Amino acid sequence: MNLLIVENDKETLNFLKPSLRAEGFVVDTAEDGEAGSYKAQINDYDLIILDIGLPRKDGRQVCSEIRSAGKNMPILILSIKGEIETKVDLLSIGADDYITKPYSYAELAARVKALIRRPQKVEDQIFSVGDIELNLPKRSVYRAGKKVHLAPKEFFLLEFLLRNRGRVLTRQTILEHVWDMNADLFTNTVETHVTILRRKLKGRNKGDFIRTVSGTGYVID
Repeated sequence: MNLLIVENDKETLNFLKPSLRAEGFVVDTAEDGEAGSYKAQINDYDLIILDIGLPRKDGRQVCSEIRSAGKNMPILILSIKGEIETKVDLLSIGADDYITKPYSYAELAARVKALIRRPQKVEDQIFSVGDIELNLPKRSVYRAGKKVHLAPKEFFLLEFLLRNRGRVLTRQTILEHVWDMNADLFTNTVETHVTILRRKLKGRNKGDFIRTVSGTGYVID
């Protein structure tokens, strides 16, 4: 599951990011509203944690822009404001939940998991290219109707590539989203896992549905 945290407080980010990663989430971050809005609109996250008091664009505007762009992932608002009027306003423009600062991590994690468990449109949870289908809720992958067994990182890598279909992803970007951002930048982990995916999903096209962009990265067209 991919999360985006839009928060300008570095101390909060440095706590939330590793804590949520430890629970199995792939975590991306943005430190201002403009970057957060952009990332939310070009990527398919499973949930966004959005602070209200952001520089460049406030959280209310970011939330509104995300919904105007047709994105329907859950949005959890963080704010020091606890007035009912503020909560009603944010919920009315598309936020799904609201948590007032200060909060406990246990409460935030529980709300994140509850929001992710909410039923979503089936088409938003199934990704396909050619005769390959990835079913996110079932954590399953099929090629030409036959189930393919993937290791967790192989599954996350395929999911990330499919979510960003048509977009060239650099090796660094893949490392940051599928593996811990502190992964060794000189390792051939990405190349190795792409090779494994191609072999396991080999079909008539010999597995080349993952295209190598020389000197840049990988893309599923």
